[in-house]
Amino acid sequence: MKRLACLAVLMLSLSAAAAAQNAGEIARVQSGQSCSGCNLFQADLSYRDLPGVNLSNARLRQASLALATMNRANFSGADLSIADLFGGRFTGASFRNANLENANLVGAYFGSADFSGARLSGAILSGAEMERVRGLTQTQLDGACGDGATQLPRGLRIPVC
Repeated sequence: MKRLACLAVLMLSLSAAAAAQNAGEIARVQSGQSCSGCNLFQADLSYRDLPGVNLSNARLRQASLALATMNRANFSGADLSIADLFGGRFTGASFRNANLENANLVGAYFGSADFSGARLSGAILSGAEMERVRGLTQTQLDGACGDGATQLPRGLRIPVC
């Protein structure tokens, strides 16, 4: 009985580790390949140049995209909650229906990115350049925070952090 209990605990821990992230999928994206729906939990994509990569519906929770250049990337439906996008460049990227709750978008550049339906509750947008983004609403921004350096489309405002 004791062995069976130990085996059950081992199996549960292995399945939890497998659900945590997928090293092969992370390596694939780090090399510049698309990976729609992949499990990229806590992936380190910082400092990478990944133009046009398709990460739609991917799990990027707690991932680091700090100082990455991901112009025209597709994050539609992706989970970017608690992710670090500090200083990244996301020109023309799609964040349509993405979860960016509690994410760090400090100093990131989002020229002409699409934020339609994105969830921004708890996100920090201090110093982010979002002046030309599409699909951004006041309701989305009301749950986020920023500072005087946050650039938004005309008529929108953000609570101060």
